[in-house]
Amino acid sequence: MPAQRLDAAKAVTFRTLLFVPGDRPERFDKAAASGADALILDLEDSVAAAAKLSARANVAAWLAAPPSLPVFVRVNPLGSGQIDDDLAAARGGQAFGVVLPKAEGAADLAALATLLVGTDLKILPIVTETPRAMFHLGEYGGVTDRLVGLTWGAEDLSAAVGASTAREADGRYRPPYEFARSMTLFAAHAAGVAAIETVFPNLADAAGLEAYAARGRQDGFDGMLALHPNQIAPIHAGFAPTAEEMSHARAIVAHFAAGSGAGALRLGGRMIDAPHLAAAQRLLARAR
Repeated sequence: MPAQRLDAAKAVTFRTLLFVPGDRPERFDKAAASGADALILDLEDSVAAAAKLSARANVAAWLAAPPSLPVFVRVNPLGSGQIDDDLAAARGGQAFGVVLPKAEGAADLAALATLLVGTDLKILPIVTETPRAMFHLGEYGGVTDRLVGLTWGAEDLSAAVGASTAREADGRYRPPYEFARSMTLFAAHAAGVAAIETVFPNLADAAGLEAYAARGRQDGFDGMLALHPNQIAPIHAGFAPTAEEMSHARAIVAHFAAGSGAGALRLGGRMIDAPHLAAAQRLLARAR
């Protein structure tokens, strides 16, 4: 399984989680061979209501054989009247976990965990899709050991508040949605699980995607959602530390190793201390 543990408290982390519509079974094998670290077979937004039944059957059939990589199933929201049928498709096969859309805090996480009793399925909630959800972002830690990460999205949230757009003309998020991104990042780290960056919708802009992924890594995200197999390589490139970052991290670690136990040192004209050492060690561990 292409996963890594970033530290003792961190859950399993994936750099890339690739969405695949559940009603497009001809894409499942191609997606599995894309180089993504994990797949998300979608039964929610990308599947029309009339195709939900066949999409569940597709997912269950494909998961009957052990997949070559971890696979999540994105179910419909709690209270949708569809989640029991969605979970049946995930339960019957070799799924790794469930992506829960429109999650609104600890109560929703606990409710889903109860529905998963008797399985080993993990949970990755999308935690910023409703206005109410924004007031419950600090609740996810300590609810269930099924939780492996938190991720976010702006489209449902912006639609819910009547915004005309969530992004500026250059693609950056407008302040309310940048706030949602930041709070998801902090909420995930507070809960001790992976922080997963949201999708980059411009499928034609590989350079912009790589820069966006790099910004996510630099800000503290552990991985990212992807919409198309062509996005996998740019995301992986963005999440790879640069040669300059690697060199600087090695210098920090070496400087402390030779520092005779000092808590603060000077390197290249700048003071460095314990947080710099921890960040350098984390970066080197990610690269490994």
